[in-house]
Amino acid sequence: MTETFDPLKLDNQLCFPLYVCAKEVIRQYKPFLDEIDLTYTQYITMMALWEHKSLSVKKMGEILYLDSGTLTPVIKSLEKKDYVVRERSQEDERVVNVTLTDKGTALREKALAIPGKISSCIDLSQEEAGALYVILHKLMK
Repeated sequence: MTETFDPLKLDNQLCFPLYVCAKEVIRQYKPFLDEIDLTYTQYITMMALWEHKSLSVKKMGEILYLDSGTLTPVIKSLEKKDYVVRERSQEDERVVNVTLTDKGTALREKALAIPGKISSCIDLSQEEAGALYVILHKLMK
């Protein structure tokens, strides 16, 4: 008897291993991020700002694939820690810009070791990691 394809079988889903891997990778980040008092979402927000120095909330959401309902509380918590400031644009007051403070810029130095620590936790060769990067970015688009 031939087995028919079951579209609802967990092993037949692409989304399930992606979900599990994403959760596991973020779990691996936790102890390193705890050392610098950031959540994963705060960390990726800071990475976007370390790269761009200042971004509108809208542009930041596009870069991070986050909606403003998710991003706003993250930015507010980073503002309370004095890592960022929010300011309305002088050209268009509907636009809110987020800019690194000196303290936020200095935090980058403490975070520099995190990517290396994470790569040592993930058992992939450089070639496998590169191929996975390409595939994931293709899916993101």
